[in-house]
Amino acid sequence: MNCPQRLLCALYVSTSSGLALTTVHEFRHGPWWAAGLFAAASLVPLVAVVREAEPRAPATERRLRGVGPGTDDDVVRTELDAACCDRWWTSCGTEHDAACPHRVPRSSAA
Repeated sequence: MNCPQRLLCALYVSTSSGLALTTVHEFRHGPWWAAGLFAAASLVPLVAVVREAEPRAPATERRLRGVGPGTDDDVVRTELDAACCDRWWTSCGTEHDAACPHRVPRSSAA
């Protein structure tokens, strides 16, 4: 876990603690429904702490930093390589060249 993740976790824990304190205050002096609402809200930052603390896969880290496979350039290159034919590409996928293997022949029968 790096420094920004630790800072976020500390903020999440302090937020959850503040909401838990408010829950206790509402339980003693306020309406029951408000205590239940604050109790549920105090659990949300703890879920964020768990998600922030779980280790990420190296590929996910590289993608988040914009390095290595999975970057936008690789996605665009893959899509361009998968393009069927020039006519398909320029017609937004509605028509194919006559020699294209993905072309569906149109029937003349009406």
